[in-house]
Amino acid sequence: MARRSTKTPPPDDFEERILDIDVVDEMQGSFLEYAYSVIYSRALPDARDGMKPVHRRIVYQMNEMGLRPDRGYVKCARVVGEVMGKLHPHGDASIYDALVRMAQPFSMRLPLVDGHGNFGSLGNDDPPAAMRYTECRMASATSLMTESIDENTVDFAPNYDGQEREPVALPAAYPNLLVNGASGIAVGMATNMAPHNLGEVIAAARHLIRYPNADLETLMKHVPGPDLPTGGRITGLSGIRDAYETGRGSFKIRATVAVESVTPRRKGLVVTELPFAVGPEKVISKIKDLVNSKKLQGIADVKDLTDRAHGLRLVIEIKNGFVPEAVLEQLYKLTPMEESFGINNVALVDGQPLTLGLKELLEVYLDHRFTVVRRRSEFRRTKRRDRLHLVEGLLIALIDIDEVIRIIRSSENSAEAKQSLMARFSLSEIQTQYILDTPLRRLTKFDRLELEAERDRLGEEIEELTRILDSDQELRKMVSGELAQVAKKFATPRRTVLLESSNAPVTAVPLQVADDPCRILLSSTGLLARTANGEPFGAEETKRAKHDVILSAVPATARGEVGVVTSQGRLLRLSVVDLPMLPETVTTPNLAGGAPLAEFVSLEPDETVICLTTLDESSPGLAIGTEQGVVKRVVPDYPSHKDELEVISLKDDDRIVGAVELRTGEEDLVFITDDAQMLRYQASHVRPQGRAAGGMAGIKLGAGAKVISFTAVDPASDAMVFTVAGAQDTLDGTAQGTAKLTPFDQYPRKGRATGGVRCHRFLKGEDVLVLAWAGAVPARAATAAGTPAELPETDPRRDGSGVPLAKAITVVAGPV
Repeated sequence: MARRSTKTPPPDDFEERILDIDVVDEMQGSFLEYAYSVIYSRALPDARDGMKPVHRRIVYQMNEMGLRPDRGYVKCARVVGEVMGKLHPHGDASIYDALVRMAQPFSMRLPLVDGHGNFGSLGNDDPPAAMRYTECRMASATSLMTESIDENTVDFAPNYDGQEREPVALPAAYPNLLVNGASGIAVGMATNMAPHNLGEVIAAARHLIRYPNADLETLMKHVPGPDLPTGGRITGLSGIRDAYETGRGSFKIRATVAVESVTPRRKGLVVTELPFAVGPEKVISKIKDLVNSKKLQGIADVKDLTDRAHGLRLVIEIKNGFVPEAVLEQLYKLTPMEESFGINNVALVDGQPLTLGLKELLEVYLDHRFTVVRRRSEFRRTKRRDRLHLVEGLLIALIDIDEVIRIIRSSENSAEAKQSLMARFSLSEIQTQYILDTPLRRLTKFDRLELEAERDRLGEEIEELTRILDSDQELRKMVSGELAQVAKKFATPRRTVLLESSNAPVTAVPLQVADDPCRILLSSTGLLARTANGEPFGAEETKRAKHDVILSAVPATARGEVGVVTSQGRLLRLSVVDLPMLPETVTTPNLAGGAPLAEFVSLEPDETVICLTTLDESSPGLAIGTEQGVVKRVVPDYPSHKDELEVISLKDDDRIVGAVELRTGEEDLVFITDDAQMLRYQASHVRPQGRAAGGMAGIKLGAGAKVISFTAVDPASDAMVFTVAGAQDTLDGTAQGTAKLTPFDQYPRKGRATGGVRCHRFLKGEDVLVLAWAGAVPARAATAAGTPAELPETDPRRDGSGVPLAKAITVVAGPV
């Protein structure tokens, strides 16, 4: 069976025509037509109003819909539908994308759309919601773009189907192209224009109005460079100068970053402004890739703390041991925290794409604005002249209103009345028709006075408009004044900082912290810190401050390690670089800027830190005293691969009460018990033992007694012994008790493991020592809260009784 053809046969009178066309000519012609369409109708902005066709159509249609700033929001889908149906015969996605960008404050220096809803985020990390969810209306400044558009200020052209008309350019009461910039890719050309500060651009435009021959250097005093919506820092002003002169140039944009203490232990880089069109997610992703590939060092963590209340806040934590400024330089080089911006000022002038410098852009805009104001003035003058013509005719009729009424009443019809009035009062046809259409209630004496006042006002306005139209100087003055009003209402401070470029590196700081000498300090309230140098603090008395009692201090280097000795006989390694640095201005021990011990070491519930020690294996080692009277000198053997070491094997229920790193090995070891016995002997009497040993007898204890203090004292120093007596129920150290401060040399040396000598005589109600200490002076004392406390006067009697304290002292320490 033959297959039936579905093609419709041509009509009988159809004449087939085949044209032979050169394919090269056809391709050239078609491509040129396509290229011109893209250039003129899609990709490049007009230099007059700074808008591409899609942006112009959105603004114009919103104005036609009455979506002014004082009206309510409407769905974006409605605006997109109106624009697409009447003016822009393209897909709704392209229209909505353009509308979204006009509503983004991080894309536009002066947004043209007031958006309500999710309109995306910086860098498009969070895309905008669909048009059915978002709402919009014109922004406050957008009304200036369409102001007086209904006064014949701009030309109109038919839309794509000839059923509507649209403006070929908006009146534009401010230089939108320079203020908001533009970007687009056409065929064979592209444009990329940076946003600028409204106040600066208007100042330059007004200067050019006053001095048309002004040079570029003068204009750049008003517009020194772009002002980006996202702020940041611009480096490379020479590139900006080239762009303003030739229309092409480039500069670099850097993020705004501050070095802050983001945690008590770490410093960080806090980013509050990013380069134009760069979002935080892009930066975070790049940093993570660089860290994983080992191309970037020193980054501990990256957190995006951006919110609506505080704006952009990107926190980059720096590892201890790395210099934040040096890491920042690496971030500038390797991540989008520094981006290049290439200026290419291509815009349409009379339908032709041209590359324009700053002065040319301002001149094209001002010429457009002069034309707009001139056409507006001509329109207003014509309207006022027409109105004056009617008012004058009505006043003529009012002079002899009775005759007017008689003529009207005696006429057969309105046409006869019209002709009779024109002949009788020498009126025009328009005036006569207006008189006939005027109701009788308008013919009162009061209305006559109003008409006369209106006639005078119209005459003055016509005279003023004529003066503007007849004088180029007045026209320029008018445009300059209107620009000044715009700047006064909408100008905002500059956001972008301009910096001179330099070929030299911004910083020569090494990436890692130098291994400089420092001192590690431990305070009575459990704070750790390091100093800026390795020198001990001075001994001079200064203003006391909280946390100024330093229990232990050891020398170290910034990239070294120290040990922490605990009451359970453990030695824990501590990285010096992790500790917070005290300001270099600190000249007396004050750890108000330190960090708690709990952030660096993990302790058992009943475990406390006794002292700090170096891990120097060439030193005489640690001297340790326990609560049950055991003494031990530890051989300095600290394997580097272990973070936790045992320095003494303790008996059941025993604990360390004191430990100190010996400096020379010639020190005196001092035990003080709670029954007021003190024993002093040379450290050389104690044989050094390995870390696993349990020590040897250090002091002979009385029945029920225990050691409350163990220290090492240089016998050549000016040392003191401090004791506080109290009742048995005040062993927690909260009672004030009675205290005594006695010179160290009043106590004689005894043999190791003996009972010592009495160091404090108890008063009535006292039966134990609550607190005891021996060491070099000047000594410092503090309460449990770290508040400074004063020590009593020196008492030369080694077994004398104490004097009452004003505050309950819980800790005493010597100079560090």
